[in-house]
Amino acid sequence: MAELDPVIHADARLRVMSALNTLGPHESVAFPKLREILGMTAGNLSTHLRKLEDAGYISQQKVIEGRSPATYLGITAAGVAAFDAYKKQLMELL
Repeated sequence: MAELDPVIHADARLRVMSALNTLGPHESVAFPKLREILGMTAGNLSTHLRKLEDAGYISQQKVIEGRSPATYLGITAAGVAAFDAYKKQLMELL
């Protein structure tokens, strides 16, 4: 049996991936909205997002809206594939 993906398996990152996986292709969510949905602090969420981005599972787009910076997050094709594989492995384990 294959090992569960340690990048996704951490509770906070699993919650992030679950939330982002509900988005359609090329859709994204604003950082404050994701933080609200997950009930995480900005610092904690940022740390986990960095690990997911380093793995190629999510994308971050930083833009300027008016005079304020905004960050939008989405799941990549590699992230969708990794999350699907994780769910399959978890089901086999259960």
